[in-house]
Amino acid sequence: MENKIQKIGLFISLSVLLFAFITKSKREIILTKSAYAPIGPYSQAIKTGHMLYVSGQIAMTPQGKLDTTSIEVECKQVLENIKAIIEASGLKMDQVVKATIYTTDLKKFNQINEVYKTYFSIDPPARETIQVAALPKGAHVEISVMAEE
Repeated sequence: MENKIQKIGLFISLSVLLFAFITKSKREIILTKSAYAPIGPYSQAIKTGHMLYVSGQIAMTPQGKLDTTSIEVECKQVLENIKAIIEASGLKMDQVVKATIYTTDLKKFNQINEVYKTYFSIDPPARETIQVAALPKGAHVEISVMAEE
């Protein structure tokens, strides 16, 4: 009887370990040359489980140039960077569930929305927009998003 209990205990322990191993989310770093390389110690995005977390993007081109001609130009480049990163992960823009917009001037809110809605025209993600004192490299808008498989 004691031997049978030991075998059952071992089976349960191995089953729990196997389940933990199979279901453990692995972390995948997403990096694409279709968006600018990180300018600090961070990844463009991290995919874990069914979620993708895209770091804040500014209007730098993949070649590393920042065009601050207008808030519309900046916002379009930011969203193109986000789109490139999302697509590099195997997802699409309509899978974005949350966005955070940082801007140095909330008076540009309407112009930002005009560009933003061209990328999220149907069932846009949850979102907040926050005015900040400054952004990296002198940018005027930065957006981060989360997407779900």
